[in-house]
Order: sequence, then C-alpha cells, then structure tokens
Amino acid sequence: MPVSSTLDRLHFKAKQNKWLWYFAVFNRIALAAGFIPSGFVKIMGERFTVLSVNHPMGHYLEALHQTGYYYTFIGVVQVSAAILLLIPRTAMLGALLYLPIILNICILSFAVRFDGSLISSPLMVLANLYLLCWDYDKLKFILPFHHSTTLNALPKPISRSNTFPTVFFVGVVASVLILVLTITNAYKVRPRNTLAECKKQFEGSNKTKAGYLFCDCIHTYGRSLDSCLNAFNKAPDDFVRTK
Repeated sequence: MPVSSTLDRLHFKAKQNKWLWYFAVFNRIALAAGFIPSGFVKIMGERFTVLSVNHPMGHYLEALHQTGYYYTFIGVVQVSAAILLLIPRTAMLGALLYLPIILNICILSFAVRFDGSLISSPLMVLANLYLLCWDYDKLKFILPFHHSTTLNALPKPISRSNTFPTVFFVGVVASVLILVLTITNAYKVRPRNTLAECKKQFEGSNKTKAGYLFCDCIHTYGRSLDSCLNAFNKAPDDFVRTK
C-alpha cells in the first residue's frame, strides 16, 4: 500500500475523533498565548527580558533590541501567527508561519542553555508539528508522495467519535516526560539567569571553585559560553586525592 494511502487513512480516522480535535484546539490556543505577549513587547519597542547583557541570551536579545524596525517586525510576525492560529479558517497558515519562529527559538535556547525556554520551546515545536499533522489533508500535496484519490470522495464526518484515544494521550504524556527529563539532565552546567542562581548549582559539588569562576566568567565578565565552559572543564576538582 502506498505511503500516501496509509497516511490518508490514519489522518481521516484521527479527524473523526472529538478528543483529538479538542487537543488541536488546545494547542492552537496555547501556542497563540505563547506569542501574543512577547510579540506585543517587541511591537512596543520594549526590551524582552531583564537578563543581564553579559548573559549569553542577554547578549542576543540586547543586540536584537538594537536592530530597530527589525525587532518590531519580529513582534508583528509573532502576533500575526498567533491570531491566524486562533481563526479556524487560517489555523494552518498560522501553524506554517509559527514553525520557523519557534524552531529558531528552540535551537537558540539549546545553544545558549537558556532556562527560560529550554523546556517550553521544544514542547511548543511538538505542539506546532501536531497542528501541521492535523492539517495533513491540506499540506499533503507538497509532500513527495504519490497521492491517492481513494479518500478524496469520502464525506467529512457529520459527528465525531467520542472514543477517548488512550494510547495516543499516554504517548503524549510519556513524550513530554521523556523530553523534560532528557533536557534537564542533558546539561550538567548552565549559566542560569543570575549570578546567584548560577553559583547555587555548584554548591556541594566537587568543582565548586571552578563553578564559581564559570559563573563570574559569564555574568561578571560577559565572555562567551564556549570559552567559559572550556575553562570550567579544564579546571581541576576542589579536592585531589593523593595516595
């Protein structure tokens, strides 16, 4: 059976389920709520966070804030994507516009190990991908598959199934938990948002001194994350056992 036919059947079955439709609506509202406040901040020309400019993310956001109307443009695009998501007829267009923005934020968060969006941004990427899958029937024609016409003549379901998709939502919960646990344990060292929070993560460790120097390297001297990490990794432990 062609791949397109299999995807068509799975998508048609999913569209018939009321709970999956509720989940799509929930994701649309949640994603819109994530962009509207931050977008309006940019449109108003205000700085997005109170992070120090010495922080890796602070460096980036401060430079972005100084770009003038480009900063405003990003805010307009974010708010536009959010509004399009909230309107049923334009939800697919909103999801398409939303994806490159949130994917960029996600990669940026990983690159600078920013606590503020380290977990939320990949979850938002997954939510966005779900919405694109929900509108697969509209997007499938740009995919490199041989498109089946088997289901094209099928009418839209008059009423949706009330069967709760237990397996699907168990998978959603498991995916979220795995993602959160993976990310929270992926980085042993993070710059955190403030100098005090940064130093706190090294309390009781065997590299407290090196950790404090790492935090000063970031928050006091404003050096790059890579250079501060290299210095931290090369630093000796606090206590060296001798025979």
